[in-house]
Amino acid sequence: PNRVEWMSAALGAQAIGGAMVPIYPTSTAEQAGYVVEHSDARVVFVDTAPLLEKVLDAWESYADVARIVLFDPALDAKAILERMRSEERTELEWLDIEARFVTWPTLQEIGRALDQEKPGVFDEVMHDVDLDQMAVMLYTSGTTGRPKGVPLTHRNVGVNGRDWLEINGPLVEENGVDVLWLPMSHIFGFGEACLGNTLGFVSYLSDPYRVLDVLPEVRPTIFMSVPRYFEKLAATASAARTDVDRRELLEQITGGRLSFCLSGGAGLKTEIKQFFWDNGLLITEGYGLTEASPTITLNRPDAFRFDTVGKPLPSVEVRLADDGEIMARGESVFGGYHKDPEATAAVLTEDGWLKTGDLGQWTDDGFLKIIGRKKEILVTAAGKNIAPVNIEQQFLDDPMFAQVVVYGDGERYLVAGIWLEPIAVRAVFGDTPSQAQIDDYVERKIAAVNEGVARFEQIKRWHVIESPLTVENGFLTPTMKVKRNEVYRAFGDHFRALYD
Repeated sequence: PNRVEWMSAALGAQAIGGAMVPIYPTSTAEQAGYVVEHSDARVVFVDTAPLLEKVLDAWESYADVARIVLFDPALDAKAILERMRSEERTELEWLDIEARFVTWPTLQEIGRALDQEKPGVFDEVMHDVDLDQMAVMLYTSGTTGRPKGVPLTHRNVGVNGRDWLEINGPLVEENGVDVLWLPMSHIFGFGEACLGNTLGFVSYLSDPYRVLDVLPEVRPTIFMSVPRYFEKLAATASAARTDVDRRELLEQITGGRLSFCLSGGAGLKTEIKQFFWDNGLLITEGYGLTEASPTITLNRPDAFRFDTVGKPLPSVEVRLADDGEIMARGESVFGGYHKDPEATAAVLTEDGWLKTGDLGQWTDDGFLKIIGRKKEILVTAAGKNIAPVNIEQQFLDDPMFAQVVVYGDGERYLVAGIWLEPIAVRAVFGDTPSQAQIDDYVERKIAAVNEGVARFEQIKRWHVIESPLTVENGFLTPTMKVKRNEVYRAFGDHFRALYD
């Protein structure tokens, strides 16, 4: 989880020419072990007893790791490791395992001793780091299959950061204060931490579960988030009766000092962006992916459209392929996946264009719209090719809908699983809404969406599912994207029953 030492370790690794490879703390033992082994990691930093247990549960994946550093000096590694003695290891093997563990304070002592022995060695090593060396390797969470290692150089992330500052710099006030809750293990969270380090933010660390509770106390001037928290803030403020009351309530629950808001990780509903704008706050939103370090397009404070993801960054070329796929090229685009030439060849052309897998459309005034995913295509029994995301996005302007998942591959018509947002439901219907009220609301929304799509794209039947889709239960990626195949697998009976 996020902590100051996390950033110290990451920046320290980069400063000596190493690459920082983050691992989501929500990963299973097997997932974490895969990243450690596949990335050829030499040093692993671990925090909290449960995460150390995950290391031991996949110990075979750590065979080539020279050191495991424990952030928390109170973490009793020996007691946790003791269980490994019974696994038919010799005393020599046990001593070797034990010697590979070191605490953060001990590591700092070693560093201070080296600095005294060889003054200036750190600066020498750091200044020898080349811009084209790998700085970070992030494993894309993916909606299917094993995650892929995305190596990014100092030049990749540096150019992207320079573009970002050129566009957003004027909006970011001096002496900024932010609540840093986004996982540093994601490029969005690590980027926020590095931005704060560059511009001198006062950053308050929070876990994802308490972030909204600390906003009134911290009173940040900067707030970066995935869409879900902006949606919750809007739903809470919308409960007020008048425009004046809504603005006052929004200021109360955010601390009243926000001047810069950035949403990323997934698309934010147009209605939410409009709500904040009507109440004096612009939420900046763009588009990108890890392979592009990560931003490709961005809405500007002086040029934005809420129904788009903005215009290309200064250093990025963007074009649409014949089938509408968004393609990007520039110094911020990566050079290929780690130890996976086949996957690299599938996304990078010989002349350096990144095939994003997303389908786009230009507006008349040069803004980019995302209209679907190229790979997520349903083929109905009538042979119609349908991008389900294109339909699902029609619900994004309504905070009542948390997720909508369209189903119908090989079927006669489309159906949908509906997941509602409890806060929004209570805001509209009170604490005890009737099923008839909910059904009527969903029915009218689906009817409105159906009017705007082709007949074969219309949702014929639907079912409200109460079991939520979360990162923890495996239905959303850490960046809040729906794992479609997992949803189909788990809720297949619900979908199939709609054809009975």
